[in-house]
Amino acid sequence: MDDDDQGITRLEQLIDHLCRATQNRERVDVSTIVAVVGSRSFGSLLLVAGLITLAPLIGDIPGMPTLMGLFVLLVSMQLLLHRKELWLPRWLLERSVPRDKFARALTFLRKPAHYVDKLLKPRLSRLTRGSALYAIAIICSAIALAMPLMEVVPFSANFAGAALTVFGLALIARDGLLTLIAFALTALSVGFIGYQVMT
Repeated sequence: MDDDDQGITRLEQLIDHLCRATQNRERVDVSTIVAVVGSRSFGSLLLVAGLITLAPLIGDIPGMPTLMGLFVLLVSMQLLLHRKELWLPRWLLERSVPRDKFARALTFLRKPAHYVDKLLKPRLSRLTRGSALYAIAIICSAIALAMPLMEVVPFSANFAGAALTVFGLALIARDGLLTLIAFALTALSVGFIGYQVMT
């Protein structure tokens, strides 16, 4: 697996692909999503995991942050191990959500996606490849390991979803500035969870 974006370079483009691939289904499973974004596209897989965690109606489903945490952990670890193709257990690939909830979440995301895409551009691209890519994978693994705890800390999963989304956008757009922003969001997530646990 690498940071090849499989042709997806914008958030709206990803949403369009997901809409087309799922429009005739009653439920949307993980295997369908992986097939849409490509099993070698680390950036797009991170982006999808972040969006699902953030999306209303989906991210609020009990157990969803933990499920997405496991997904991100498996993806990140396989990148670090230099695997060429993503492997996920069958039970995870078969996990699904109702298509109507998935479609409404995509509709909700489409308008902000239009404005987000206008801000994306290649810059500081060295922060999206090589050793920086593996640093991103390590940080995302740490986020993933913390996501089960986020089930019981209100709003913390939103921070995690935002960080994963921005990391994914950084990689598909080769935008190193977003990498820096994602690191800052991760630090905020750690601080927020620490504060909530201590109080």
